Amino acid sequence: MAKLIGITGGSGSGKSTVVKRIKDAHPSSVLIAQDNYYKSAPHVNNSNITAFNFDHPDAFDIDLMLSNLMDLKEGRPCKMPQYDFVTHSRKDEYITVQPENLIIVDGLMVFYDERIRSLFDLKLYVDTPADIRFIRRLQRDIAERGRTVESVIEQYVNVVRPGHFNFIEPAKEYADLIIPEGGYNESAMQVLITFVNSICED
Repeated sequence: MAKLIGITGGSGSGKSTVVKRIKDAHPSSVLIAQDNYYKSAPHVNNSNITAFNFDHPDAFDIDLMLSNLMDLKEGRPCKMPQYDFVTHSRKDEYITVQPENLIIVDGLMVFYDERIRSLFDLKLYVDTPADIRFIRRLQRDIAERGRTVESVIEQYVNVVRPGHFNFIEPAKEYADLIIPEGGYNESAMQVLITFVNSICED
């Protein structure tokens, strides 16, 4: 049966860097990104960015994600949706994901639903100061998602920051390991990779 690692933390915390470090150590591992399970919100644009709350658990198709993860854990392939962050809509195509011995699950609220949380063999929380997270998010959303500075700030103040304190920060209590500064914390990453190696050998 596949091993599942869940990684969460605030937007811009450095989750992707931790994922990359694990994948470098285990190249055959598979990544399931919770971002792909956002519900479509095509009515959202730069001028009304808070018309859909992307920082609330209801923004995700949790049931589909649960079904996909259960399939992978049991050794069955699944069809993972794809999401377009420019149009805020789910794409028509799906990606077929083949099961592997190690599945990495990355997302803002992967610990929120107990059904998904219970599937993880290891739960990681990436803990990074709020100012660093905001700067990273600002740079990413402008460069990759066609956003304006004003819309990023409005969304952060009105929904991202409250969502972090209401739903993401409390998830820290479920973590097996808390990683300050994410993948740039070399000491923590050495401990993590050693532990990941051990659970994959079980």
